[in-house]
Amino acid sequence: MSASIKDTKQSRGRVEESAINIMVVDDNHGNMELLEALLSSRGYNVFKAYNGEDALKMVEEVSPYVILLDVMMPKMDGYEVCRRLKEKDSTRFIPVIMLTALSGIDDKVKGIEMGADDFISKPFQKPELIARVKSLVRVKSLLDELEDARNVIFSLAITLDFNDPYTHGHSQRVSELATRLSNFMGLSSHEKANIRDAGLLHDIGKIATDKDVLHKPSSLNGNEYEHVKQHPVIGEKICSPLHFAKPLLPIIRGHHERFNGSGYPDGLAGDNIPLGARIIAIVDLYDALTSGRPYRRGMPQDVALEVMNAEAGKGYWDKEVFMSFVETLKEKPQQSS
Repeated sequence: MSASIKDTKQSRGRVEESAINIMVVDDNHGNMELLEALLSSRGYNVFKAYNGEDALKMVEEVSPYVILLDVMMPKMDGYEVCRRLKEKDSTRFIPVIMLTALSGIDDKVKGIEMGADDFISKPFQKPELIARVKSLVRVKSLLDELEDARNVIFSLAITLDFNDPYTHGHSQRVSELATRLSNFMGLSSHEKANIRDAGLLHDIGKIATDKDVLHKPSSLNGNEYEHVKQHPVIGEKICSPLHFAKPLLPIIRGHHERFNGSGYPDGLAGDNIPLGARIIAIVDLYDALTSGRPYRRGMPQDVALEVMNAEAGKGYWDKEVFMSFVETLKEKPQQSS
């Protein structure tokens, strides 16, 4: 059965075959009819695109579990379609099976370089094609479940943030400003993504902190301060079971370390503190100083930077990162595309 776009809204995670969308991209009508009949007979919803441009327009509306993509097409070949799918965050994890009459090693290498997940040679064997599709549908379902877990933990962090009138939006501001700083410093896309995500999750350990202590309108006593100091360790424990969060753990745990070794929880110093943690530490303090608290008003930017500069002189912060941060604040934030 061929499905219409309006029927594509569906829940993620475990799904019945009848709820699974497969996209077929092929300019040959005979091949398309054969694939549609084969897949529909197994209960899949089949969406058809006869060229690469139409496929790229349709894919986000359809949200397919697998894309069967012909290589040789006019205007835009399958390699280019695959490359564009894999470079975009919203479609990069959709498995792509390339259908090709080409048999050379160089052709397959090119497909792998473009991000293809599997290859089937034409003319294809029906049992093989169905088996490959079923296998990649399972992979996509697992990826969706992981994405659900990721979204839950981020939602928890944001909810925690917004439930506190004195830190309202703090983690989001830290994440955005840390990303700007990372970009200014020329870090890789992977590093920037980790720092962005760690910024959102850096205070999630405060979910276990006594609310009376968090909201205390005066200075903390020794026991209260020791209690608050546990939140980086607790945050690391909360996130450690999540596979996607593995590279974030050292940043979450280390965002209160100081460059001279006087921070917590591990007393790390210098380059032993992960760069992401050094970045979050500076941005975290800046947002805390410029935001209001029960016992003080937020500081103007120039006053906050004077305070931080004095602390950098005492060895609290990585001086180079701090100076980059100061320069970052001078730049106009770029609009995200």
